[in-house]
Amino acid sequence: MADETHHWVQSSNGGPSFFETLQRNTNKTLSQGSRVVQTTNAYDPNEESVAQTTHEKVLNGNPFILYDCREAAPNIDLKDPDAVRAGLAEAYGDSWWAPIDQLVNVIVYGNNPGHDYRFYLNNLAESADTWMKQAEWKECYRDDDPIQPGDQISIGFDGSLFNDATGVVGCRLRDGRLFTIGVWEKPEKAPPDWEVDVMSVEAAIHNAFNTYQVEWMYADPPYWQEAIGRWSLKFGDDRVFEYWTSKTNRMVNAVERFRTAVTNKDLSHSDDKQLTRHVLNAVTREVPQGILIRKDGPKSRRKIDLAVCAVLAFEGRADAIADGRLKRKRRRVVGFG
Repeated sequence: MADETHHWVQSSNGGPSFFETLQRNTNKTLSQGSRVVQTTNAYDPNEESVAQTTHEKVLNGNPFILYDCREAAPNIDLKDPDAVRAGLAEAYGDSWWAPIDQLVNVIVYGNNPGHDYRFYLNNLAESADTWMKQAEWKECYRDDDPIQPGDQISIGFDGSLFNDATGVVGCRLRDGRLFTIGVWEKPEKAPPDWEVDVMSVEAAIHNAFNTYQVEWMYADPPYWQEAIGRWSLKFGDDRVFEYWTSKTNRMVNAVERFRTAVTNKDLSHSDDKQLTRHVLNAVTREVPQGILIRKDGPKSRRKIDLAVCAVLAFEGRADAIADGRLKRKRRRVVGFG
């Protein structure tokens, strides 16, 4: 029995890895009657839970999974008591013990639609505070015109040394194509004294400047001010700039521009799994100046560092273009085997 598999997610409890072991051992004893039973609420499609993986197998036609689900009609008005009551009646079916009247009040007078759709009405729904919807991000996917050596790019860098990830993301100037240059994320079973491989990060930065025509780099300084200073001296203080993400006004504007670009499909990506995971992990934090992004909890293992890098890279692209750098002659890159 696997209970509440919508909570079985790799980033918080290693659920998918554990479920693979459970399923593998079950498969070895199928002839003796072994089976796996999952019970779950509706999953958040941004979390890649065991429940989501199983449901997608059903949608893809797997004939060996018995799938039984009752759910309310999608997108009902959660402030309409009659619509909510009808939805609850459909979702709970013959569960006569369900406190329908009380649940109507909880939903109608509450303010947590993502939670209510999932846990009361059994609808698939992203969390209300999710920054980026999976469908929107997928709309920006492109598999043509890949990034090439010598392309003019901007870079976003967000660094840590211990628990958070360190990342480097590039953004091509001419079309806003995002790509991951490097990411250093604490492994699931890392020892307590794990640290980011600083020399590997240094090598990735140097390789990026040697491979591409880097016109602009925005780097968040905490823990890395000395390194950023060296990069500025080596590659030019007109190309490497500190960008303090803690400066709220500036970061709010950058997050908004990035979000608008996704909505308007003014940027693209090639579905890099690590970048996509970090972007979809991000949740919003409302401040007086607007919206920022953050992890879903201070100690959460659902990292968002590449999302921050992408915002900085996209912001760097805009400033590089405004500075006239897109008009520079493209550098010729010669490779030797």
